[in-house]
This record gives sequence, C-alpha cells and structure tokens, in this order.
Amino acid sequence: MGRHGTIANRKASQDSKRAQIFTKYARAITVAAKGGGDPDYNIALKHAIDKAKGINMPNDNIARAIKKGTGELAGETYESGSFEGYGAGGVAVIVDVLTDNRNRTTASMKHAFDKYGGNLGVPGCVSYMFERKGIILIEKTDEIDEDALLEAALENGALDMLTHEDAYEVQTSTDIFNEVSEALKTAGYELAEADIEYVPSMETAPTDDNDIKNLKKMIEILEENDDVQKVYTNSGIDLYDEE
Repeated sequence: MGRHGTIANRKASQDSKRAQIFTKYARAITVAAKGGGDPDYNIALKHAIDKAKGINMPNDNIARAIKKGTGELAGETYESGSFEGYGAGGVAVIVDVLTDNRNRTTASMKHAFDKYGGNLGVPGCVSYMFERKGIILIEKTDEIDEDALLEAALENGALDMLTHEDAYEVQTSTDIFNEVSEALKTAGYELAEADIEYVPSMETAPTDDNDIKNLKKMIEILEENDDVQKVYTNSGIDLYDEE
C-alpha cells in the first residue's frame, strides 16, 4: 500500500497538520465553486465539500470558501496544474497543485526535488506509468463482510477491490466514481477516503536506506507546501510508515 500508507499513519499525519490541510481543502472548494455554488448541481463542488467534511473542516470555513469561488467574497485566483519527475531511487512522482503564483510554485517544486536527490522533469515524463481511477477506501472493521462489500461494489460498476492491511480499496473508472461512492454510502459503508487519483500501473521499490529517507523527506516537504493538493508516487513501499 505504498502510495496511500496505512489509514492510521495518514490520520496521524493529518491531525498534526490540520490547519494546513484546511487551507488546501478551502482552495479546492473555492476553485470548484467557480462552476456554481450549489453542490446539488456541481459534482466537483460536492466532492470537494465531502472531502472537507471528512476531515471535520468547520462549516463556516466551507461556506466562506464557496463564497470566494462564486465571487460573493473577494479572494485569490487559483490555477490548477501538476508537476512530474523522479524522486530518489528512481521513484516516479506526480504533484497536483492549486496556485496563485505559478513561478513561485515551480521554484518550490524544483528546490524540493533537487535537495532530496530527485529530478523535476517535463510534463508527461512519468504520467504514462499511471492511470486515472476513482479510489474509495473503507476502513476494515469486524462489522464489514468482505464478500458483501465486494458484491456491492461490483454490482454498482466498480472495476476491482483490493484488500490492504487496514482498509479495502474499491477502484472505479473516473466517469462513474461519484455513482459508486454514493451507492456504497447509501448501503451503509463509511468512506475513509474517496478521490480521483493517479494509480501506478508499474511500481518501483527503492532498497537503499538513504534513498528511502530522502524520498520520505521530499514528499513531506512537498505536502507541507500550501500550493500542493496531493502527491502521488509509484513506490512499492509504504512511504508514510513511521518506522
């Protein structure tokens, strides 16, 4: 489960960076709200709000971010984009960003890659190693029957379900991601995470301890950047393991 880390490790990381994550999610809501402020008619906004509520973002923060997007409140103009390159050990990395200053963000990306043994590349240099899929994570509990979950997922159009240490990972095509997510919630399953992600079609497992250390540090620095929404890798090892 290299690209996700365990739910426990990711929750611990989120708890320690709560205010910073609120800032990132507020940006995503603001950008999505440019397509309309009613989540019932704006799937992207509904998805962004669901993610924010999933980390207990206050309703006032959500409402303020929506108003910035619809123009009811003054706010920055954000541009979406992505950066690609290789981290230490030859691990492919994609960084999704929302930024109000492309030059600043580009400089930050280059600095992080260079400092920790990576190499920032050109668009397309690593994205061919990934597929875009809907990813739904459901935490393992004694109450969940794996076969029943698999049946519910497949009946609603999911592509596959993977079983990890502490979670079930339901994979969908991007066009029916929202439908599958809603169907599973209606069936009574609590979604730990749900998003459209870059899923590696081939993995690289670094073995050198120094490479692993640098890779973990680079991802930490990238994720601490307010412009960064999400970091994806094709690492075959868990880069969020605290050990």
